[in-house]
Amino acid sequence: MTDRGERTPDRTPDRTPAAVDAGALTALADAYHPRTVRPLGCATLAGHLVKSYAVLAPGRTVTEEAARAAQQVAAAHLASARLRGSLGLSVLLVHAGADGDYVLVHTWIEGYMADLAVFTGPAGDPGGLRPGRSGLAPCVWEAAVLAHERDAFGRHLLDGEGVLGERVAAWQADVLDGEVR
Repeated sequence: MTDRGERTPDRTPDRTPAAVDAGALTALADAYHPRTVRPLGCATLAGHLVKSYAVLAPGRTVTEEAARAAQQVAAAHLASARLRGSLGLSVLLVHAGADGDYVLVHTWIEGYMADLAVFTGPAGDPGGLRPGRSGLAPCVWEAAVLAHERDAFGRHLLDGEGVLGERVAAWQADVLDGEVR
């Protein structure tokens, strides 16, 4: 207890709050590494302009077959996106992860919000993609790409000036390419 009668958090000897799983967090930090991100271009899918990326775990690649399968998954999801308030702009992440494959379809919708769908499957099986479990959210590497895309959306489309078509073209050209952590 503090002088004012407030309860202080329990702490381990190294000052880590007891609520933190120190072993699991340390193991994650020890295995943490950069992942490669490369743009896969833009396409029109189900009436949406879709900017696509590959996210690659070490030793993994995104094949053309996997990229096509991801586009099919995205197109099926985007087919009803206008009902969810879609503005017609989307980002597709094709993540060849260490533990499997992931496809994320991030769509800008009304009210400054976004719609996100996550699909998962076994590594190297593009036909095995299925909707992720309820509550599944982007991993740290996927979130880095989505953070770039959030900034690009704001910079070019919300804060941008000039003709809308030119602002959309600027958003399309603003891609992340290299390593993310």
